[in-house]
Amino acid sequence: MPADLDERVFETTADLFGLLAAPTRLRIVCALVDGERTVSELLEQVAVSQPNMSQHLGTLYRGRVLARRRTGAHIFYRIENEQVHRLCRALKRQQVVSMPGMKRPPQAADCRSEKHSPA
Repeated sequence: MPADLDERVFETTADLFGLLAAPTRLRIVCALVDGERTVSELLEQVAVSQPNMSQHLGTLYRGRVLARRRTGAHIFYRIENEQVHRLCRALKRQQVVSMPGMKRPPQAADCRSEKHSPA
């Protein structure tokens, strides 16, 4: 891979990580992993004020993490970035796995290979 392509990949990834560095933005994005939601629905799922929610949604939209559509008075948001979508699915699997008394779901082992298992 050419050095300039490597640099663009690192810069793009660092920008994406910067957008997701705020726990509230991660909560918002993960609330959208199962499909689009209105701002009202997001406010019910993520404990922030409406102005704070709007600010975070705007940041994620401008960063092309989220897409939106308007239907009447409602604005629906959805995850636009597939890498972010995969990350949130992994976070949700990890949350289930790390809960006391919960068994590891079958899909949580998908990314493990025998080569990388501890001996």
